Amino acid sequence: MSRVGKKPIEIPTGVTVTVNNHAVTVKGPKGELSRSFNPDITINVEENVVTVTRPSDSKEHRTLHGTTRALLANMVEGVSKGFEKNLELIGVGYRAQKQGKKLVLNVGYSHPVEIEAEEGIEIEVPANTKISVKGTDKERVGALAANIRQVRPPEPYKGKGIRYEGEFVRRKEGKTGK
Repeated sequence: MSRVGKKPIEIPTGVTVTVNNHAVTVKGPKGELSRSFNPDITINVEENVVTVTRPSDSKEHRTLHGTTRALLANMVEGVSKGFEKNLELIGVGYRAQKQGKKLVLNVGYSHPVEIEAEEGIEIEVPANTKISVKGTDKERVGALAANIRQVRPPEPYKGKGIRYEGEFVRRKEGKTGK
């Protein structure tokens, strides 16, 4: 039995989960998320608990069981608490600023890089070297944070670049002359 799949999902107050065939809609104080799942996996909502069950022990059903439960748990957490990814810019002259809905990055290129936030995702710049990506959908928040990091990933010699908060960058020794 899947250790993740058999855990029940507690529904916090203010959150409603609706199952229509294999489409699930979760509404909460932060917003609304909907997703369709594989029809083989059964999703039951009883009182304030969601359970996920599978029909057999085949490899496909075992993998779908844990994945479905994890995705549902992330949907419930997203509409109740939300998700946040923090990034930091390290390097002389590297800075970020927000212009309307756009994030403008100056990270050592000859031009500033502009990144547009998608619908339902919010970008904040608390300091000119810190970026915060917030939203209800964990997958989209992580994807946007990864796209921002991809503009200038941290390099191993001086450690300059955009990195996740608390990310460890292994440093390499530079060239040695004779």
